[in-house]
Order: sequence, then structure tokens, then C-alpha cells
Amino acid sequence: MLDTLAPIAMQAAATLTKRRETIAVADGATGGLILAGLLTVPGATRFCRGGGVIYSFKGREVLLGLSKEDLAGMESVTEPYALLQARAIRDRFDADWGIAESGSAGPGRHPGGVPTGRSCIAVAGPDIAVVTTIESGSEDRIHNMGAFALAALRFLNSTLEAASSVQDSFSN
Repeated sequence: MLDTLAPIAMQAAATLTKRRETIAVADGATGGLILAGLLTVPGATRFCRGGGVIYSFKGREVLLGLSKEDLAGMESVTEPYALLQARAIRDRFDADWGIAESGSAGPGRHPGGVPTGRSCIAVAGPDIAVVTTIESGSEDRIHNMGAFALAALRFLNSTLEAASSVQDSFSN
């Protein structure tokens, strides 16, 4: 799996390093694979501040520092929840960018009733915050974890590219 994630992470690393920006990661159903993908890049400390797996209420409290008020009305595996996490991990790690994934890897239904194979991914950065939802159509947990991480890194790259296009248009 890391062999598949590494080249995509390398692209994000190149963009972040060139722009002298940093990122922090809140992995969910990906189990740390997004962060692991980024850490395959030699010299990752230049662009990666760190992160962690948000897989319990305690983990969310420690890594994101969100209050009960911040979480009021939030449900996991939703776009608003993923975006809240992306912003929180970015701020908590004092990074320029935050990426978060909240998904249902399976097998079987998520405790919140979310179908297996759904993942919500959010990227929050300077003047941009975007979310997407993917559906793998699979009940296979290992497949879903990898598919979610791959989608997250691809989404990160497309977001960084879009942000670069906006920055380039302002500098012309």
C-alpha cells in the first residue's frame, strides 16, 4: 500500500516544500495511512507537522482539542465533521494546511448507520476549505482503508494545485 501512496505523497510534498508550507493530518478510518504516505517522503519534517488517528472520543479530545460546543450537532462520516477536523488539526499543529478523513471501513454498518465504504475527506488551508465524499462500493476493510487514503492524497494534490492556480492569478 505504501508503494502506491508514496508517489502521490511525493507530489504533495513537492508542492508544500516549494511553497514553504506545512500540513497536519487527522486520519480516521484510514488508520494512519495518509500520514504514513506523507512520511514516505525523505525530509518530511520540512513540510509535515504530524498528526494522528482520530478513532475514539479520547483521541479526538487529545489531538484536536475540540470542546463539546464545537462538536454539537456533528456526526462522524459527514462532510461538516471532516471539515471541522481538518481545521482543528491544522490549528492544533500550527500548520498551513490540515487534512482529515472520517469514514466507515467496515465490514458491516458503522455505529452511526453510515454504509460501509463511505469516506468524507476535507482539506483546509490558507483561504480554502474543501470537502468530498467517496464511496468505494466495497465491504472489505483493508481495501477501504487503502482506497480512502489514496483518495485523500489525490484530493490533497488537487486542492493544492487549485490553490496554486488561485495564487498565480493574483500574482500576475
